[in-house]
Amino acid sequence: MTYFLGINDDEFIRGEIPMTKQEIRILVLAKAKIRPTDVIIDIGAGTGSLSIEAALQAPKGRVYAIERHAEGIELIRANGTKFGAENVEAILGSAPEALEGLPMSDVIFIGGSGGHLTEILNQSDQLLRSQGRLVITAITIETLYEALHIMQEKPEFTVEAFSAQISRIKQIKTSNMLQALNPIYIITCTKKA
Repeated sequence: MTYFLGINDDEFIRGEIPMTKQEIRILVLAKAKIRPTDVIIDIGAGTGSLSIEAALQAPKGRVYAIERHAEGIELIRANGTKFGAENVEAILGSAPEALEGLPMSDVIFIGGSGGHLTEILNQSDQLLRSQGRLVITAITIETLYEALHIMQEKPEFTVEAFSAQISRIKQIKTSNMLQALNPIYIITCTKKA
């Protein structure tokens, strides 16, 4: 099967668990700069859409998809099977506890923190290899502020951030209507060599 970055949202098996939308996945994956052998951790993996795309970019690597909801774990496994991403391991649990015992990683995604962002960022710092990339997606100003405040205080990281507002065009009869997705903040932290 040929893989192109940005799998359509409707191709994923979905439930009631949130999913990172296609356009946002493309931006996050571009910032992650995944290599074929990378080890990746996806915290708050949801349906696994980002985990699956990361796994397809790192066919000789490994993706650890952490999700605290059992339905999400089932969806991650089902989507992994559907897309042939055999290098995804779904882990039921909450971070930072679920990070215990995971290997050193090249890329860490944080898409959900369950109110434990400080602890997760500190644990991620310990798990991230030199020149590794930590990519945080935030939908609230508070998460954006907390992530920036914590990561900009760490001299071993370079930090950049931006917001993205995506509107899709949907045809309704003879007209076209803009449908806005929720705005999102993407913070990329690169560990210095």
